[in-house]
Amino acid sequence: MQDTTLWFPYAQMKHLEVNYEVETGEGPYIQFTNGMRLLDATCSWWCMIHGYRHPDVTQAIHDQADKLAHVMLGGLKNQPAADLAAKLVEITPEGLNHVFFSDSGSVGMEVAMKMAVQFWQNQGITAKCKMASLLKAYHGDTTGCMSVCDPEEGMHSMFRGLLPEQHFAPAPEASFTASADEVAADIAKLRQVFEQHHHEIAGFMVEPLLQAAGGLNMYSPLYLQEARKLCDEFDILFIFDEVATGFGRTGKLFAADHAGVTPDIMVLSKGLTGGYVGHAATIANDRVFDAFWDDDAGKAFMHGPTFMGNPLACAVALKSIEVFERDDYLERISTLNRVLQDELLEFSHPEVKATRVLGATGVIEVHDAASLKGVQDFAITQGVWLRPFGRFLYTMPPYIISEAELRQITGAMKDWFSRDQ
Repeated sequence: MQDTTLWFPYAQMKHLEVNYEVETGEGPYIQFTNGMRLLDATCSWWCMIHGYRHPDVTQAIHDQADKLAHVMLGGLKNQPAADLAAKLVEITPEGLNHVFFSDSGSVGMEVAMKMAVQFWQNQGITAKCKMASLLKAYHGDTTGCMSVCDPEEGMHSMFRGLLPEQHFAPAPEASFTASADEVAADIAKLRQVFEQHHHEIAGFMVEPLLQAAGGLNMYSPLYLQEARKLCDEFDILFIFDEVATGFGRTGKLFAADHAGVTPDIMVLSKGLTGGYVGHAATIANDRVFDAFWDDDAGKAFMHGPTFMGNPLACAVALKSIEVFERDDYLERISTLNRVLQDELLEFSHPEVKATRVLGATGVIEVHDAASLKGVQDFAITQGVWLRPFGRFLYTMPPYIISEAELRQITGAMKDWFSRDQ
């Protein structure tokens, strides 16, 4: 009988065989205990943007651990937390001035949801206690986050009786390069939801431009611009979940930068620390923060993850951002984008429904998920670690990967469809 001491995610344990144990990593490669070395095409759920064992990021961990690994942020402060908050205010869209830390992307989104509801409660507007989201959305696996994930095609339908009922608009269908006229139909559907339910919607949350785990749907910056106008019109807070899209994944530092839009609240994680330590930031504008600034202690924001502002995580995040800026990662991502477009956009096969590329993300969508059965084992024979989900075979590589290494990944993705049956 298999050892079930370690419970793995997103898998039926009764039938699960985990035959590969990672011992170390180097650059874009993961090294296994059996001596096998593979290119990591997904950079460990999209967070290891610098690859493995980056010397500067690793040294930052050592240096901070020698000083202070952790101290509570309750009633105390530490310099790395203060410095990271200041840096995030500097690099995020203009107007996001107040940083609340937590320990994961899901918790960061929970913070955003609570923040949005209490924003209205503190002003005596008690009816606004629900959220609006998009179909095909994924915002995390915690209870509040599950309620704003796609209720129809998402993975959390069994918890329907537990979860609060939220409002959903159709996922945008107009592509990243769509015209204003093409985007208009998507916005009309969003307007309809707002017209019917704005009186009880505290915030509208989106994964800007790239709906990641909900199906890798890519849509237009014009949608964000028009949605910003609708949120202002209907008095709804606009919340960006940039857990996956932040720090370059869509081709700019933040997806918001494509649209020139500032949300009321933005959530960052994954690439925030380059994947080296779990941490997240929920960043609010002055309007949101000012609703909590009061002589009334009851209007304080009552949330406090144990590891928020963890000095080790904050020091690593500061070094990660420094490396990102110093080594011109946005130019690297532009190069990766050109490779992905060259390799994937013209690829076709009877089993393939569509291919999509945005920033350092490349996707092959198939008609039937069954046609991807066995692709992971096949990719291993090609020297690549791939982890498809559903109908989607994708790569989100670390930014330090070379063009040749990225072509090896896309080659494995395409060769799957021409393998000997």
